[in-house]
Amino acid sequence: MTKPESEERARCKQCRRVLPPQTTGRPRQFCSQACRQWHWVHQQRAGDLQLAENELIVAKDELDALHDELYVLACAVNDAEKDLHAVGAQPRAAELRSIVDWLLEAARPLRDRELQRP
Repeated sequence: MTKPESEERARCKQCRRVLPPQTTGRPRQFCSQACRQWHWVHQQRAGDLQLAENELIVAKDELDALHDELYVLACAVNDAEKDLHAVGAQPRAAELRSIVDWLLEAARPLRDRELQRP
């Protein structure tokens, strides 16, 4: 289930990190001046290459690494579902903790991933 748009946190237009809450002034679009500059550079380069707004160029090794990490996460989700089914309706806290730890271990590389800058 997705959150209503009003509850979603604003994200940096460049790196997609969550921006800190803001109560006054114009809404922030970038988390840092570096992201603002990289966004401008990328916009200029996209114009040079005649890329549409929804098109992106990604290095093959970056895409392969991302696919590998997604595969590991998908396997961890499958394992967790099997483990939850196996422990039955009344799992012990230690069993649940083990399942959650395995999922977190598989998800952290994706959470911490930063694509390489050109």
